[in-house]
Amino acid sequence: MNTSSTAPILSAPLATEAPLTVHDSGADTAPGVIHIHSCTTLGTTLVVHLAGEIDQFSAAPLRAFLASAADNGHTGLVLDCSRVTFCDSGFLAALDWWPRQGRRLRLTHRSRAVERLLRAAAAAARPPLGPPAHRRPAAPSRLGSTG
Repeated sequence: MNTSSTAPILSAPLATEAPLTVHDSGADTAPGVIHIHSCTTLGTTLVVHLAGEIDQFSAAPLRAFLASAADNGHTGLVLDCSRVTFCDSGFLAALDWWPRQGRRLRLTHRSRAVERLLRAAAAAARPPLGPPAHRRPAAPSRLGSTG
């Protein structure tokens, strides 16, 4: 028995493509893209020129690159950040583990985006100025003794 058929699975009206719908949420949801513009070595120091955007999504290849560099015996890392146009905490997270193992890290030619991120991270790490208002000692009385 032969049951093969050339008839379409769906009828023609159901097989038409849906019209293109454009939805603009007002925010850029595309992940950033980071490029390693160039990479050289000076002894055990790796000199990397980064370009593009570094966010939580695009930092994964950078983390893998740095892990490979560490596995290959590099103990110094110099990152030229002059061409980094955007970065967030994903960039800091990618770099965080490098100096923990006794390796050296230096960021050079910091772009405005990198400077802004470093300032925000430094401000978040600082303790607040003075004790909280509910713990401040009461001001001394100016009335003096009545005695």
